[in-house]
Amino acid sequence: MSERRWSHTDKLTPKGFVCAHCASKVGSDRGWQCDIIEKEHGNLKIIGYCHIYLCPHCNAPTYFDETFKQIPASIFGDKILNIPEKKIEMLYDEARNAMSVNSFTAAVMCCRKLLMNIAVERGAKTGQSFESYVDYLDNENFIPRGSKGWVSFIREKGNEANHEIHIMNKVDAEKIIKFVEMLLKVIYEYPAISQPNQH
Repeated sequence: MSERRWSHTDKLTPKGFVCAHCASKVGSDRGWQCDIIEKEHGNLKIIGYCHIYLCPHCNAPTYFDETFKQIPASIFGDKILNIPEKKIEMLYDEARNAMSVNSFTAAVMCCRKLLMNIAVERGAKTGQSFESYVDYLDNENFIPRGSKGWVSFIREKGNEANHEIHIMNKVDAEKIIKFVEMLLKVIYEYPAISQPNQH
């Protein structure tokens, strides 16, 4: 198994973050600092700093600009266990990764496709409309009771992202991914935990 070995690292002010590469919540004091310099009246003046921190878990680099923005950003949402269909897991991860680069419309469109795939995996017929798949999940009680407002929200935003010129915003995309995350846990992760010999 390969590993990363970085040369000439500096000791930095310790910083906590969630590593986008391995999803670990870490604290690091190793990497590099870059001074941001501005020329003023012929003199050079340091006006800020940016940093690259190395993750102590996987040793991958994460960049923080002068406003502390993290690049790549940590992946949004939880990892879901026990998803039997690889395509569903891939779509969920694609939506989470889209969030990390501020691609909110792409994230919502992935979630739309994801809901359709979940419905088919749970027994719905192929070739149906998005609305019919959402209705199927609702009518077959895969969507928890009391979530009718969510169903309407998913329908509206899913259609806007796919059929209209609307651009999705961060808040809407986060809501939809959290809904999908909850659905995946209810359908796949929690039932598997309750099975004998599951840890």
